[in-house]
Amino acid sequence: MAAAAAAPGPGSGPGDSPEGPEAEGPDRRRKAHGMLKLYYGLSEGEAAGRPSGPDPLDPTDLNGAHFDPEVYLDKLRRECPLAQLMDSETDMVRQIRALDSDMQTLVYENYNKFISATDTIRKMKNDFRKMEDEMDRLATNMAVITDFSARISATLQDRHERITKLAGVHALLRKLQFLFELPSRLTKCVELGAYGQAVRYQGRAQAVLQQYQHLPSFRAIQDDCQVITARLAQQLRQRFREGGSGAPEQAECVELLLALGEPAEELCEEFLAHARGRLEEELRSLEAELGPSPPAPDVLEFTDHGGSGFVGGLCQVAAAYQELFAAQGPAGAEKLAAFARELGSRYFALVERRLAQEQGSGDNSLLVRALDRFHRRLRAPGALLAAAGLAEAATEIVERVARERLGHHLQGLQAAFLGSLTDVRQALAAPRIAGKEGPGLAELLANVASSILSHIKASLASVHLFTAKEVSFSNKPYFRVGLLYEEGVRKAQSSDSSKRTFSVYSSSRQQGRYAPSYTPSAPMDTNLLSNIQKLFSERIDVFSPVEFNKVSVLTGIIKISLKTLLECVRLRTFGRFGLQQVQVDCHFLQLYLWRFVADEELVHLLLDEVVASAALRCPDPVPMEPSVVEVICERG
Repeated sequence: MAAAAAAPGPGSGPGDSPEGPEAEGPDRRRKAHGMLKLYYGLSEGEAAGRPSGPDPLDPTDLNGAHFDPEVYLDKLRRECPLAQLMDSETDMVRQIRALDSDMQTLVYENYNKFISATDTIRKMKNDFRKMEDEMDRLATNMAVITDFSARISATLQDRHERITKLAGVHALLRKLQFLFELPSRLTKCVELGAYGQAVRYQGRAQAVLQQYQHLPSFRAIQDDCQVITARLAQQLRQRFREGGSGAPEQAECVELLLALGEPAEELCEEFLAHARGRLEEELRSLEAELGPSPPAPDVLEFTDHGGSGFVGGLCQVAAAYQELFAAQGPAGAEKLAAFARELGSRYFALVERRLAQEQGSGDNSLLVRALDRFHRRLRAPGALLAAAGLAEAATEIVERVARERLGHHLQGLQAAFLGSLTDVRQALAAPRIAGKEGPGLAELLANVASSILSHIKASLASVHLFTAKEVSFSNKPYFRVGLLYEEGVRKAQSSDSSKRTFSVYSSSRQQGRYAPSYTPSAPMDTNLLSNIQKLFSERIDVFSPVEFNKVSVLTGIIKISLKTLLECVRLRTFGRFGLQQVQVDCHFLQLYLWRFVADEELVHLLLDEVVASAALRCPDPVPMEPSVVEVICERG
């Protein structure tokens, strides 16, 4: 069995020793398998295709790393019969042949890869050899270049130092030449009026002259320059004081004087004084337009003149002052603000005088355009001079004019309403005098409503011009609202506000108390009872002041209307059906009016009083059932 188990495989030769298949064959196979595993990166278990279950230290595991053939054969001889040993030999031979075949296949498949890798390595050796040669040549060339550069630097070192010294001497000579020519340059600039160039020349040379003034030659140049500079400053001051030039030219004069070292405080005062003269001239021009002799221009032309003249000049003065005298700090800023506040108040007074002349005008379009331009013009100085409060003052003027126009339109509406009432009185009284039949009350009422509505629409259209989006002051708090009046506040309505019906006395308690007054068998003074009831009922102030919101205004109108209805009822005597008609009318009014008042109880109380007053003036008071009243109003 040992000979059968150790029979040579197909790969053994005839000259092999008897120990070859047992000693050398397994070692070679394990070595070959190990090399293949290393090449393909497989673990021992993956290369052998065995599961990871068996113990890797088992010496009887054919595929294990610690396989011992002697132990394995002893185990087979002890445990297996002859037939099983023969089957094991046959299976082992088959596996050996399969492994040899697999190894040959792997070698054949990877032969081309091995050849290609060999060629690639050979080419890499050749390429690296060429690169090494080129790097050697490059190193040689760099060494030559470095040596050549060092020799050039050594040769030109002396010349470079001499050139640097000569360049420095040349620059110094040019400066000295400029210094020696400075008096003549300054004189020529002054004669030609090139004051800015002269100041720049003086600024460039001043530090050098002060540093070397102990030398006689530089001292003489400095003395000559001071004489010329003094003459230049005198000419600049003369030009500044004449005031013939505009604000930019005068600002340039002040800037040059400051560069020459003139005192800033004195120049600040002079600058504001000259600016005051120019701006006061603009104010006098505007005041002349308001005089009695020449016809005053329209308000839009007046505001354009003031905006382009006075306001534009004030902006130029403020910008130039802040640029020139920024070093003055808060004191200088306050001085400018006081200057602008004083002149601005005079300008605003003139504008208000001109706007006051527009009080009698009915068209607001030209006035709104003028106010818009006036307000827009004051934005720039308002931003430059926030401490002066010019923008706020302009907004206040616009608000005052708007309030005046609102009052004007309100007076017009009141006059139109009184005129309409006068026409109604005349229309009602005229037919009685002539004995003719005139127009009916409904027609007169419609005419009054149409006339008042047309006047209200015209007034609103005129007033809405102040709140147009393109108007600059429309975003101010006074001109913001979306609606003419805000909604206002109402008390919470009860759930049965629209369900209440009116009997002679709508309160069940009152009705039970006063019901016997309408039966002949129990006569009662209902007028006395009504007066007693009023003592304990809430007093309604019909003519109380209203707030500027919808609810308050509508509440006032409804209270006055119902009070008027009550007074009309008190002047009449009602029959049974007249009283029932009053019941229906009051219920119908209650169905709609409670939604528009601040407190629905006001409507209930007033309508109760109307029905009670009608009942007192009815000889035969037979009230209608509440359910019948509801049906009539719902069908109507």
